[in-house]
Parts: sequence; structure tokens; C-alpha cells
Amino acid sequence: MQIHPLVTDTETLRTLCDRLKAHDTLCVDTEFMRENTYYPELCLVQLASPKDAFALDPLADGIDLTPFLELLSDESILKVLHAGGQDIEIFMNLTGKVPYPLFDTQVAAMAMGMGEQVSYANLVAHFTGQQIDKGARFTDWARRPLSERQIHYAIGDVTYLAQMFLRMLTRLRKTGRGEWLDEEMARLAEPGNYVVNPETAWLRLKLPNRKPEVLGRLKALARWRELEARDKNVPRGRIVKDETLADLAASPPATQADLARIRGLSPTWAQNAIGQRLLAAIASADPLPDSEMPPRENRPGLSTDASLIADLLKLLLKIRAKESGVAPKLVARSEEMEALAAGVRDGLPILGGWRRKLFGEDALALVEGRLGLSVRDGRLRMQPLDSSLPVMETPVADGLFDDSFTPDEAAPPPQAPVQASDAAAAPARRTAPRRRAEG
Repeated sequence: MQIHPLVTDTETLRTLCDRLKAHDTLCVDTEFMRENTYYPELCLVQLASPKDAFALDPLADGIDLTPFLELLSDESILKVLHAGGQDIEIFMNLTGKVPYPLFDTQVAAMAMGMGEQVSYANLVAHFTGQQIDKGARFTDWARRPLSERQIHYAIGDVTYLAQMFLRMLTRLRKTGRGEWLDEEMARLAEPGNYVVNPETAWLRLKLPNRKPEVLGRLKALARWRELEARDKNVPRGRIVKDETLADLAASPPATQADLARIRGLSPTWAQNAIGQRLLAAIASADPLPDSEMPPRENRPGLSTDASLIADLLKLLLKIRAKESGVAPKLVARSEEMEALAAGVRDGLPILGGWRRKLFGEDALALVEGRLGLSVRDGRLRMQPLDSSLPVMETPVADGLFDDSFTPDEAAPPPQAPVQASDAAAAPARRTAPRRRAEG
């Protein structure tokens, strides 16, 4: 693989992108900053094919990113990323659409039993035997000029990615698990994963209570904050922190002058335009209708017995996932098992395709009283209660009964067949002056 110098001009970028077009896979990574902005600030793009690799400086004077963006939009080329959620968000901001098709190595690792959020460093070590230098990870990627160490670190992200992808693809083909990733990869390609709708922004917040008038104000305030943050390109918390937003919804100020006495707000809001807009948002709020009321926590709609059955299903999933060498989250989510426990049978992914064979048949048998669980001589025994199922035993070990198993925990967005992507890389940190929203 030929490593090219840092690309800082349009002509060189076009030439190299033409070389990349000759291949059907493209490894992509980015470095960005977002501590002080609403939208991630793209600072570096790294690209690799089986033959070429280079880093592109999107902040270089006069550079036109069109050749790169056209490459991203080419649906004949598979885009390979690792934990690509935030990379995809950046590309969607630039082009208005999600690159397709996609393959995310973090998602693919779930089908290989390597965990639900395996790190890039661990994947590189596993598939290539190399230890990557992580020293440049938290540097200021927006500062110019970039050091040789930064550029070397950044390009390594895609050169190792190219090696890993080929080895992962070979293993997926040997095990026949490529199709297991189709739904996950397709989910990654959903544009809704990368855009926050101001009308539903309130659902991301901790609810102060369930009073319709309070939730109506919270919805209006969250919408107002989202639009303010976008307009000013600052983080949401720089406008108003979540806890202050909840306090405002629960105990709304009567006048703009009252804003000066609210903890978490600048005293200047008692007189300036942003304070006026906040008061207008509160005044415009209607009580939340019953149709929009969020479900109560703790498994809404489940009886006590159904909740216990759901717990047994999660235990069964953990056993089956361990036996098959696959991450539980790839097989089933908590809400699916709770729905099955509550009597739902239609439209559940676990009752179709490979998921039914791996887990769904046994799950259905357990729920319908055709399968029982017992412990004998330190082994978990799955005993058929009719003659159509075989007896199976599993050692009771490795924390099968602990409380840490949560199939939905930190689920990565997903994507298309042997074209996957997800999760979000931790943003780099930099020290920079904080910008306050003052008007």
C-alpha cells in the first residue's frame, strides 16, 4: 500500500480519488472536534483502498472537497468504518445523505463473539497483532500545522482498517454469518439516527414529573434550545443545561426579570433577546396530550409474571449467545423479549430468519411452557416439557446469573449486508475558550 503525503489541494485530491474509484472498498475515518460546537468540526479525513492511503486536510485554504464527497456518494463502493456513527453524522451534514453501502467493523465484531463495543485498538491487535500508538488521539486536530506524529497516527487508522476488513470478511464468509449483519448495517444507514428532531428533543431528557402541563413546557423548551444551539453552533448545554431546563419546565418564571434569579442562567437574560425567546417558548407551550405521554419506566404494560418471564428470556439469550459466539445485542433487544413475554408474536425479529433458529424457537418454547430451566450438578439444564425438543446443559459459570447483562445497553446504530457501521468514536478533546450564549 502506498502512503501519500497530506493532501491540501483540490488537484491532488481529485487525482487520488480517481485512484480510489478503481476499487470496490474504501476505508474511511475522520478526526474532528465538537466540544465547543453543535455540529462536529471536521479536521481531517483519512482514506484507504487496498493500494493507496492518504490523509486529507479539509481546513486547507481553497480546497474543494467535491471529489471526496462524490466518492462517498458512489454506491458501487463499500465504505468501511469502525464505530462510524459520528463519522456518518459529519458526512450527512456535508452531503445531506448517509453514505451507502456501509460496513462497520465494530458491528461486525458482534457477529464474531468479540463483544458489543470492542475498541479499535483491540480489533487491530486481534486481527493484525499490532499495537497502535494512541498518544495522538486526544490532540487538538484543528490546530495547524499538524505534526508528523498526528498524521502518522491518523493514517494508521485506515491502513489497519483495510487489513482488518479483509480478515473479518473472510471469517464472516466461512461462518456464514454475513447475513446476520444485514439488518444492523441497514439500521446504520437510517438518516434519522443522525439528526435530532427539535419536536422530539425533550424525549432525551430526564422527566421532572408526569404532569401534562410540565411536560408540555419541557417539550417547548427543548425545541427552543435545540434551535438556539443550531443557530449559534454551540453545544446544547452551552445554551441551558438539562437540569435547568427541567427546573424551568417545573417552575416557570412569571416574567423575564425572574430569569436573573434562576440558577444556571446568565443574569443578562433578564433583559436580552435570548431571554425573551425563552419566555416566548414557555408561553407557547400547551399541556402534553395523552397520545404523546411517554410510557412509564419499569417495563410499561408488563404484569409481574410477564416481567419474570422476560428475565428468564434474557438469561436464555445470554446462554445462547455465549454458546454461539455472538454478542447478545445482535440477536435480541430487551423490548422484543418483553413483548414476547407479554404475548406478542407478530412482527418480532427474534421469531424470523437466523434469529429464530439461534434463539427464537427456544424463547417461544420457554414462554409457551414447552421448555423448562433447572440447575443440576452445577450445570444449567434446559429440559423440554414435550418430546419435540432435546435436553441441553450449560455450565453455570461466567456470570450467567449476574445483573450486569443488558442487551440494549449502549446499542450502536446498525447498517446494510456485509456493509455495516455504527457506534461513535469518542471525540477528541481540546482546550479552547468557552462561548456563552448571550443573545
